[in-house]
Amino acid sequence: MNQIQFNTNINCGNCIKSVTPFLNALEELDAWQVNTDVAEKILTVETEISSQEMEQKVIAAVSEAGFKIQPVR
Repeated sequence: MNQIQFNTNINCGNCIKSVTPFLNALEELDAWQVNTDVAEKILTVETEISSQEMEQKVIAAVSEAGFKIQPVR
């Protein structure tokens, strides 16, 4: 299982509701969660496919939902 983390500006329950359909549409994504309790608003995703391939798909989905996102390096 690959785990990938991103810094986002998803900062509240309504933001999570807004991004949910975009992330849930990614069939390769096994699970995801956003930690809104930290300043970086960390989105963590779990997937079976390669991290780099999934990273681009998650960035595209979250951006399409209208949020900022960048991988944690």
